[in-house]
Amino acid sequence: MKAAIYHRFGGDITIGQVPDPVVPEDAALIEVRATGICRSDWYGWQGHDADITLPHVPGHEWAGIVLETGSLVHDWKAGDRVTAPFICACGDCPQCHVGDQQVCPNQTQPGFTHWGSFAEYVVVRHADVNLVRLPEAMNFEEAASLGCRFGTAYRAVTAQSNLRPGDWLLVLGCGGVGLSALQLAHALDIRTIAVDIDQTKLDLAEQLGAAAVINSTEVSSLPEAVAEITNGGAHAAIDALGHPQLVADGILSVRKRGRHIQVGLMEGDHRYPTIPMARVIADEIEIVGSHGIQAHRYPDMFQLIAAKHLDVGQLISDTLSLSEGIRILQSMDIQPPQGIAVITHFD
Repeated sequence: MKAAIYHRFGGDITIGQVPDPVVPEDAALIEVRATGICRSDWYGWQGHDADITLPHVPGHEWAGIVLETGSLVHDWKAGDRVTAPFICACGDCPQCHVGDQQVCPNQTQPGFTHWGSFAEYVVVRHADVNLVRLPEAMNFEEAASLGCRFGTAYRAVTAQSNLRPGDWLLVLGCGGVGLSALQLAHALDIRTIAVDIDQTKLDLAEQLGAAAVINSTEVSSLPEAVAEITNGGAHAAIDALGHPQLVADGILSVRKRGRHIQVGLMEGDHRYPTIPMARVIADEIEIVGSHGIQAHRYPDMFQLIAAKHLDVGQLISDTLSLSEGIRILQSMDIQPPQGIAVITHFD
């Protein structure tokens, strides 16, 4: 198959012919029709993920068609239109048994634990647990954009934020996760404040329903600006980027007994951010992690998208070839796309 592959962390990513994947008994082989380009893939390419062994094919948010299934797969057949969350659970551990597949200790992740979707084909293990059938009205590009960023934002907003209609949500960072969180929160009648350093992204945030936007380079104190807008602080904050300053700003910008939700990865020198713990203790601030989404939550997400007529394709900023996608991936740290960039062909 044709795939993008690298042999050294931070080294060249090239396109070439590589062996087709082997399909285990519990797995499905998927023909990739669309795959998103995510900052997590950049972290992996830089060597920040211990699960990756070289040489490696990146890519973890995708949609496509089932081509082949292993002998232990019962729920899927060739021709099914499918996607999956980037966390593929085992289905047998205590966490999976109570529905918390997003923290399965035996999880696999295409693009990290094994070769990913920057290729013509990708393997999904424990297919009966992890594959998700696509609604007829949803195209492959839209479905690929859900697997990591939109799905992650959905869980963060609906399951981890503890927000109600009329509450205030502060979204720190207007990349794919942040913009998805803004779109979802607006659909749920949650008031939002978008924060970024890029005015173009803030303009898009307003289009998606943000009640207020703040360019953090233009204020002396972000927590004070948020307190003024919200009359006392946001009810919850989401760090959708992953930066020590945003962690601190989120905690300092929520009201008493508010909640800071950490979605953005903290890697390298940022792995251990400084926490304003005195504020956490005195005002009983909760700090909550949010990691992906379970496959069984997709129907609820699809239902919300349909009920609120959400245009998830509105967040897709570019559809690209594999070679164009490699260039985007390699520059994610200095020039990320305005929304979600999706590879749709392997020419």
